Amino acid sequence: MSQPYLTIVIPAYNEAACLDRTLDEVRAELDAIGQPWDLVVVDDGSTDRTASIVEAQAAVDPRIRVVREPHRGKGAAVRCGMLEASGEWRFLADADLSMPIREIRRFLPGDDGPRADILIGSREAEGSERLAEPEYRHAFGRLFNLAVKWLVVGGIDDTQCGYKIFTAAAADMLFSCQRLDGFGFDAEILFLARRADLSIHEVPITWTYRERTSVTTLSGGGAFLDLLRVRWNQLCGRYPPAVRVRP
Repeated sequence: MSQPYLTIVIPAYNEAACLDRTLDEVRAELDAIGQPWDLVVVDDGSTDRTASIVEAQAAVDPRIRVVREPHRGKGAAVRCGMLEASGEWRFLADADLSMPIREIRRFLPGDDGPRADILIGSREAEGSERLAEPEYRHAFGRLFNLAVKWLVVGGIDDTQCGYKIFTAAAADMLFSCQRLDGFGFDAEILFLARRADLSIHEVPITWTYRERTSVTTLSGGGAFLDLLRVRWNQLCGRYPPAVRVRP
């Protein structure tokens, strides 16, 4: 089978309530775009019907598949999915589609070729919109972003949004170097990207807060610790030497 143009990677932990709808919407949008695609759902040790829902859709459409993993965290699930992916472009999406999937078109290269090695969805960039988000959640996110800028990687206003696209070369290099399994993996990946001199561009999106979220106070606190782990890993030489890659 030839390499697909686009692979969608969806990490999923107990997402049975929304996954059928998500897969239907993603498939319809990708078919409308008209480029060859496939979709990888990484089941992060779910205890509900997450995996069986994906398997049922895969039986109808072989472009969809599920990879079952033990529960280790979102970072581990994303790493697995990105390294399983085979597309020229690899798009990371949250299972609840808090960003309308039609906005994926903002991330795809136009006639002039790719604008960057990595394009990341931003809820803070000019032209973006945040809907229904409680003030305390927004404040927590801005505090975390300040910590990211101070400790790990500067110049990016929204490192934690769950929508990002990578060239195949960038994804293979970055996710093979990733060490964090938790929610701090986004900052780690962008830190590694800066080390490798990869270009990064923020894309304004419309994003709706979902009450059903796996980001708890405890996991959020762990993400702050992950920022220190990135720096510790760097000091201890746990990342391979930076390799500059181009698509």
